[in-house]
Amino acid sequence: MGVLDIGRDSLTRKLPSVLILDQKAMMQHMIADGLHGHVRATVVRTAQSLVRALVSRRPDLVMIVVHDGDDALDLLRDLRGRSVLPVILLAGHGCGEIDWIDALEAGADDVMARPFTVPELLAHVRALLRRRTMDMLNPMRRDWQRYRFAGWVLDQRARRLTDPSGADIWLTKGEFALLSAFVIAPRTPLSREHLLQATRIHEDVSDNSMNVRVLRLRRKLGDEARSPALIQTARGVGYMLTADVQIV
Repeated sequence: MGVLDIGRDSLTRKLPSVLILDQKAMMQHMIADGLHGHVRATVVRTAQSLVRALVSRRPDLVMIVVHDGDDALDLLRDLRGRSVLPVILLAGHGCGEIDWIDALEAGADDVMARPFTVPELLAHVRALLRRRTMDMLNPMRRDWQRYRFAGWVLDQRARRLTDPSGADIWLTKGEFALLSAFVIAPRTPLSREHLLQATRIHEDVSDNSMNVRVLRLRRKLGDEARSPALIQTARGVGYMLTADVQIV
């Protein structure tokens, strides 16, 4: 199946580029009409086409339309291994309730459940594009570091975590952002509000989602659930990384 470009004339070349995966093409025209004049949209029908378009089109944002039977979470995890672009997950026709926590943990930056209007979709797209621009302008984000703590190494530029034996440990986007917040401020109690902002969890998600993220990150770091050594609970505040951190 080929690639459909929406708005490739000279007037739209300076607009942000959005790559849309809609495997059943059931929402293609609604999305195209809603985004026309605001972004340059490229629609693909397969995951393989999506991967190729990430390289050839260099989009600013990825949108995935989820239909009944689609394995969206595995696709998100694979995408996160290839790119840090912002991703919106849309519930397509016949799609059941999307689990916000699972989708965010798998790498989505935003999730929109049906019903939603075209203006709402455009507002979410604009918000994520603004966030991407702010991230790119942030000098800290342009100067990723390699951090070593308790034998572990977090390479922010490569988005890679290795354990003390040198083995790679896969992190979701949320876990990567959470660990980055901890290594930047070691031995400092960080509030849940600070961590929510640092990991950019959607504002409608409850604070309990942060507890879930910390629990999953602890597991990947080999921290005992009942007596964690690396990421400890700071009573009345939030959480704290207890290890010394070096930039290597």
